[in-house]
Amino acid sequence: MIEVILYTREDCRLCEQTRNDLDELQSQFPHRLSIVDIDENPDLAQKFGFEIPVVQMNSYLLKAPISKQELLNALEASQEMDQKSTVRDQKTVQVSASGSPRSTADGIAYWITKHYLAIFNMFVLFYVGLPFLAPVFMRAGYDLPAKMIYRGYGLLCHQLSYRSFFLFGEQPVYPRAAAGIDDLMTYGEATGLSEGNQPVEVFAARDYVGDELVGYKVALCQRDIALWGGLLLFGLLFGITNKRITGLPWYLWILIGLVPIGVDGLSQIISQPPLGWLPYRESTPLLRVITGFLFGFSTAWFAYPLVEEAMSDTRELMDSRSSKV
Repeated sequence: MIEVILYTREDCRLCEQTRNDLDELQSQFPHRLSIVDIDENPDLAQKFGFEIPVVQMNSYLLKAPISKQELLNALEASQEMDQKSTVRDQKTVQVSASGSPRSTADGIAYWITKHYLAIFNMFVLFYVGLPFLAPVFMRAGYDLPAKMIYRGYGLLCHQLSYRSFFLFGEQPVYPRAAAGIDDLMTYGEATGLSEGNQPVEVFAARDYVGDELVGYKVALCQRDIALWGGLLLFGLLFGITNKRITGLPWYLWILIGLVPIGVDGLSQIISQPPLGWLPYRESTPLLRVITGFLFGFSTAWFAYPLVEEAMSDTRELMDSRSSKV
């Protein structure tokens, strides 16, 4: 028999009409109808609040407005699918009043759909936090674990000293002289190293980790720290608000997230050797932090609500399979 779920709420005229249409089609396409009030489930209320009535049967999901002809077509297709199902499939679909037990794999998958945000946040916290241990280890005299962190993150980040943060030194940053920050000691002044763009000079800036006077370099550059920090901040806000923040439109993501970091980073690249297509410029630590943060925060704002929508759909599907219908 076809299993049909009607998502509804009180005082919904369209919901009543859809239920009447299903009743009229009962004799032609026998089905078992379950009525679910979305206001009793926060996930369903968030998902279908402005789309009810919603009818689910097999792989079909119909949303308001739903015509009788659409119901007939979906019931006919569902009947054909049921007839082609194997006996084993039919037994799997049938559940007891207390719900069918989930397999271990299904249980793990369901747990992930509920806790994915905590997993994401823990990963980002670890990723952005570990680079700060490198200067801590260097200060404490544990060079080996510090170098392991530097080398590991060196595969993912340029780690140029004049574009990185420093801990335990005279300044938190040592920018190039070209950045034009008069009240800070430059990278060249602090280290005695050249600020040029020749490969040997760039590799020297990458390899330099600091000393007791200058401080020790964080293993992730300023822009990357701000980017991942923005991801983490939105992830925490998304969790605190019970994942109810509406997603950022794609065009605002481009405007807020992509354009600033693209302009700042690209103009710097094409202004310096070997390109030199624009007058030479070096971005400042503040600009790197702002553009990196905007990109990370807006990307999470754009993506996390979409992920939650997908996870919510998965939970609803798994719940419908394991609940009494």
